[in-house]
This record gives sequence, structure tokens and C-alpha cells, in this order.
Amino acid sequence: MRFRPEQHLRRPGDFRAVRESGRRLDCGAFTLWHFSRDPAAVPAALPRVGVVASIASVGAAVQRNRAKRRLREVFRQHQDLVPAGSDLLLVARAAVNRLAYPALVQKFTAACRQLPRPPHA
Repeated sequence: MRFRPEQHLRRPGDFRAVRESGRRLDCGAFTLWHFSRDPAAVPAALPRVGVVASIASVGAAVQRNRAKRRLREVFRQHQDLVPAGSDLLLVARAAVNRLAYPALVQKFTAACRQLPRPPHA
């Protein structure tokens, strides 16, 4: 499945809303913040994601960029597990680059199973 431009969190206000109003899940190699947007305002919206990797937690630019690429790819391949209308913020840690890719996928899918599902209409 494609990772469309409208699925990127871009504005600082979007990142702030996820951090302030969202729910935090610690996944070891990364932290997942989840925020459900109002379904009335955005019906049948695709899930959106923002990825953050800081110097303090991940390292130099090469490591930060690799961590972000890996997390974006995990989201792209498994975005069907994320409820529609959700905003995710993935905060990388140094362990993202040390884990094998299948282990990273396993952590992401386990976290997605814990996300609240919207009620069916």
C-alpha cells in the first residue's frame, strides 16, 4: 500500500495535538503516540503518521535518518492495522537501528493491536 502525502503529519499543531491529547505506548525501540481525530470532521480518513528521531536518543544524522526510514516503512506496510482517522507519532530510540527488521515489525503490530478501535456505525 502506498504512503500518500496526505498521510504525513506536517504541521507543528498536529504533532502537538497528538502529544497533548494522545495515548502513549512504550514499544521498547520506539514510543508510539496515538490520537483519534473526530470522525465527524474527517469521515473515512486515512491514518496519518509523523516520525521523530532526536540526536540525544538516536545519534548522528545518518542514524536518525535510517531510524525514520525504517519506521516509515513499517507504517507503510502495516497501515491497515491502524484505525482510520488516527494520527500516530513514532518517536525513535537508538534500538530501532539495532533491531532486525522483523522484530521491529512485530513491535509495531503488537502496538497496533492495543490501539482503540472506533465503534462501527
